[in-house]
Amino acid sequence: MNIKSKSFPGSIRAIATSDEKSTRVKAVVSVKVIAGGLLSGLGLAGGLDKITDLFGKSLLLELVSAELDPKTELEKENIKGYARKVSQDDDEVKYESDFEVGADFGEIGAVLVENEHHKEMHLKTITLEGLLNGNLIINCNSWVSPKSEENVEKRVFFTDKSYLPFQTPNGLRRLREKELAILQGNGQGERKSSDRIYDYDVYNDLGDPDSSSALKRPVLGGKQHPYPRHPMSETRSSDVYVPRDEAFSTVKSVTFSVNTVSSVLHALVPSLETAIIDSDLGFPYFTKIDSLFNEGVNLPPLSNKYGLLRNLLPRLVKFINDTKEDLLRFETPAIIERDKFSWFRDAEFSRQTLAGLNPCSIQLVTEWPLKSKLDPKVYGNPNSLITEEIVECEIKGFMTLQEALKRKKLFILDYHDLLLPYVKKVREVEGTTLYGSRTLFFLTDEGTLRPLAIELTRPPMDRKPQWRQVFTPTWNATGCWLWRLAKAHVLAHDSGYHQLVSHWLRTHCATEPYIIAANRQLSVIHPIFRLMHPHFRYTMEINALAREALINASGIIETSFSPAKGMAVEDPTAPHGLKLTIEDYPYANDGLMLWDAIKQWVTDYVKHYYPDSALVQSDKELQAWWTEIRTIGHADKKDEPWWPKLKTVEDLIGILTTMIWVASGHHSAVNFGQYDFAGYFPNRPTIARTNMPTEDPNDEEMKFFLAKPEVVLLKCFPSQIQATKVMAVLDILSTHSPEEEYIGAAIEGVWADNPFIKAAFERFSGKLKVLEGVIDARNANRNLNNRSGAGVVPYELLKPFSVPGVTSMGVPNSISI
Repeated sequence: MNIKSKSFPGSIRAIATSDEKSTRVKAVVSVKVIAGGLLSGLGLAGGLDKITDLFGKSLLLELVSAELDPKTELEKENIKGYARKVSQDDDEVKYESDFEVGADFGEIGAVLVENEHHKEMHLKTITLEGLLNGNLIINCNSWVSPKSEENVEKRVFFTDKSYLPFQTPNGLRRLREKELAILQGNGQGERKSSDRIYDYDVYNDLGDPDSSSALKRPVLGGKQHPYPRHPMSETRSSDVYVPRDEAFSTVKSVTFSVNTVSSVLHALVPSLETAIIDSDLGFPYFTKIDSLFNEGVNLPPLSNKYGLLRNLLPRLVKFINDTKEDLLRFETPAIIERDKFSWFRDAEFSRQTLAGLNPCSIQLVTEWPLKSKLDPKVYGNPNSLITEEIVECEIKGFMTLQEALKRKKLFILDYHDLLLPYVKKVREVEGTTLYGSRTLFFLTDEGTLRPLAIELTRPPMDRKPQWRQVFTPTWNATGCWLWRLAKAHVLAHDSGYHQLVSHWLRTHCATEPYIIAANRQLSVIHPIFRLMHPHFRYTMEINALAREALINASGIIETSFSPAKGMAVEDPTAPHGLKLTIEDYPYANDGLMLWDAIKQWVTDYVKHYYPDSALVQSDKELQAWWTEIRTIGHADKKDEPWWPKLKTVEDLIGILTTMIWVASGHHSAVNFGQYDFAGYFPNRPTIARTNMPTEDPNDEEMKFFLAKPEVVLLKCFPSQIQATKVMAVLDILSTHSPEEEYIGAAIEGVWADNPFIKAAFERFSGKLKVLEGVIDARNANRNLNNRSGAGVVPYELLKPFSVPGVTSMGVPNSISI
């Protein structure tokens, strides 16, 4: 809840009349019109609510004093009044109420609201006019359930002052504790859609065993593996509970977000499956891939229910008048709009490990030989086949292997140990395959990476011994095509890791327990809740939607994907205290500047409320929040030594900076470039469907490969249905909403009247504007080969601001898509 006063800070008191006994205060309540909700006039409840408005008893408001009665030392009696409807337009309804406020009432600390309608209503603001210090605007932005619903409590909306627990005015202490108890719930019963309760649960909605035993999936969570990790039973539902105020439609444009994403998943994807009947059908030639951007895919006519899809996705879905059909035509992704053949080159393959969708997996090689930690009895020889001789052959003329190690010139994408245990299971799924992989790179003097070797490994399985082979760039035709195929497999591994770990796990999943704990343990008037709230908005809703149709059994990820240390060292003389191992590392360079700006903003904010560490240690709400995150949100990891302590101001700054970075910068870096980098799927295939031709080949397969190597590569790529489904989803996930809220762009109302916080935020915003210019300058610098050059897509994912659409730039406050 954001609050803004139009004058200066200080106590909010009623204006006394000439006799110093009372004054008249007007409350103006603004209610958002929601299609199908309150004021839509639909059904019996809509008619009853109109009658309620007619009689002027729409809302019961109560002004709450922040002070106790000095005589009784009890809470002062609230001043009550009904609000009457005074106006309505397309977007907003206004109600007004007048109060006579006694001179001894003191500072107004909160307003209680009771909804007398038969439907919920979405309160935007409550404005109190006639106060000594000017008008007081309370930004509610919250649903208020009708009084008629079972066990509905009066809603409390506090004013703009933030208080640590011990600072809470005596008249508000009981309300502060009661509101937290309501949000925590009692852990009993089944949640209703109107509930505001935040609690922990397992992800038990991924599978659908009632439809088919093949769709049975483990539950993520439980006592042994708390939220959101591993198994038990499952329940499938299209109506997943999230606390009422987490719903998209309350704050984001109904023409985007939920309706758009849901329409793609529930209308467009099934329509594609109807249009492309053969699920195994691949692309017969590369020009067929190009046709997705030129001619498009004809879709059967969309039903009336989803006819809105053409309006929601006008860039993608067109209506063809003469055939009565719809056409899905994709926009040309930036990667091939700038250079159609960039995906084919080793330089681009390497560059994207530093400036692409997954710039977090590249690691420095510090030891040789490359070894595995897996059991050799189960997985075969653990040591890599990439030998010293192979490396020195590839870097001949530059240096020896040992010199390369000493000078920090060797880097690796290592998916060997991670993927090898899953190879057998994945290969049991028809139409897909998997290897463990290692990809070795050399850092040139130009600051670019050059791929040296790819090792693909299949463990012993199906009575066959371990198979593995090293592929290197070469000049002969057969070796060139094998190298291209090996790269396709590595890219599929990197795509799966990016989507499930770098993106889903490290941002969406990691943030949700922080949100739940914050709402359960930090009062809405706690300064840390108000700092973090902008970075927690909408995440629970988008996660529920993802579980429903993206990461669920037979969902987009399952059917279309195959499932870093050493990149910097501490250096007090370097900017941000870190020296990058690869100097031209776009994600790290821009990310460090953003991190530094966030950390300074958090430092200024935290030190304003916690001038010394004793206040951190004694803050019972703050300590309860951090304890719950560790012991309940991650109960199976609660004793891990890597958990930060929360004892000092610096501890708190570090924890909050990390959380904000993950929800803003890190998520933006791995999300908003998805369509531009992966929309042309040969650049980042999400799945590899066929084995390497050299793995247990027969004469016929090898003959076909030698005659038609391009066809073999196309068969390895995703099928037509896999590719088009992923492309449609990536287009939506990469799109910025018209109502997106960007980091540092607009100050929250709760801070606007605090001069110190306002000044700190303005400094923060100023730093982000500087970052915009720095990124532009870096992208124009021809000496930075990883972000500049002929046909190179500039790295703009961490530019703080964006316009709506697919722009590959912009850092929203929170994980909202």
